[in-house]
Amino acid sequence: MKSRSLHWLRHPRATLAARLILGLVFIVAAVPKIADPPGFAKAIWAYELFPAWSLNPMALTLPWLELFCGLALCLGFWLRAATLWIGALLLSFCLALGINLVRRHPVDCGCFGSAVPKTEAERLADMRWSFLRDLGLLLLAAQVLVATGGPRRPTKSEARPG
Repeated sequence: MKSRSLHWLRHPRATLAARLILGLVFIVAAVPKIADPPGFAKAIWAYELFPAWSLNPMALTLPWLELFCGLALCLGFWLRAATLWIGALLLSFCLALGINLVRRHPVDCGCFGSAVPKTEAERLADMRWSFLRDLGLLLLAAQVLVATGGPRRPTKSEARPG
């Protein structure tokens, strides 16, 4: 038996809000990276997780993928595909941040372009907040996937003959 208390998760307004939040976050994050591919490549390099040959291709393609998926969510097309891509990106961001947190290797997340210089402790604290933010965004992506996952059964008020 499904819990009636969670029916609001599939409500169209909740889904629209989740889509718009995710979409706008990814659009805002993509623009400075598109404008500064070398700066973004440097941010990726700082994670020390990828071979040198992959940095430039990643810096040139990831922001465009973020922008396209963000626009798709905001405009309401290819919702499941865009949400799956954003979910995959968020999982990879969480993994990269998590690995570097465990290593106690402070990096600027690179999420919204270049950052101001900070101490090691400040960067580690920022990484923790970025990790939590990305987990929250991942929950929004899960909501969109659940809500767009096939035919929705009408609620009792929608099923009334009119």
